[in-house]
Amino acid sequence: MVGEAAKSGYQAVSSRLMSLVQSDSSAGRAALTARPYYPGNETARNFADAANYLCLIHGRSPGVVDLAAAQYVPPFARTWLEQAVTGFVRERAYITRLAVAAGPQPSTPGHAASEATVLGQRHAAEVLARSERSGCALGAAMALVLDWRALREVLDIAAIRFGMEPPPLSLPTIDETYDVAAAFATTPATERAMLFGAEQIMVQHRALWDLLDARRLARLDQ
Repeated sequence: MVGEAAKSGYQAVSSRLMSLVQSDSSAGRAALTARPYYPGNETARNFADAANYLCLIHGRSPGVVDLAAAQYVPPFARTWLEQAVTGFVRERAYITRLAVAAGPQPSTPGHAASEATVLGQRHAAEVLARSERSGCALGAAMALVLDWRALREVLDIAAIRFGMEPPPLSLPTIDETYDVAAAFATTPATERAMLFGAEQIMVQHRALWDLLDARRLARLDQ
């Protein structure tokens, strides 16, 4: 995707982004593989909760990637963003269908406060994607593309649970994303902004899984 000259910072920048993904992404959340999402009496309710809240955060257009694409970026990043925008059109349609198939969210104590929290998370993600600080919006978009693979694990299992066929994922690859990160972060300032945007998206996703865990426990106490 990028020329050899643009690879000079690849190892340092991509390794920082990779470390961030490994330490802070949804893939590291126990909620993705632990008992709440194994087959059982509570599985359908837990999936319905996750699908509806993911739809609330990322199912609306324009989303994080669309907003980031409205910012100026160099041509090599523009190609990556265009592919991500096209891919997320399909992903939004998927999670919207899944939320419908899953049905309404389960009755849970403190639902109004939970919904307000998730709306706040969506607003925070949109603020990052609208940032005019060079690199911040792109970093947010890259984090969403990278973290989406872990989120897709839950979505795809839920889709099968509710009788849907998961569609193929058509987002930019992990290597393509790291290539763009390396080529874009040509100064310490742009690298910091990019990593900040990426980190803050993952903060919002971690907060969502914490909320889903809390809601699951609250239902068990009913």
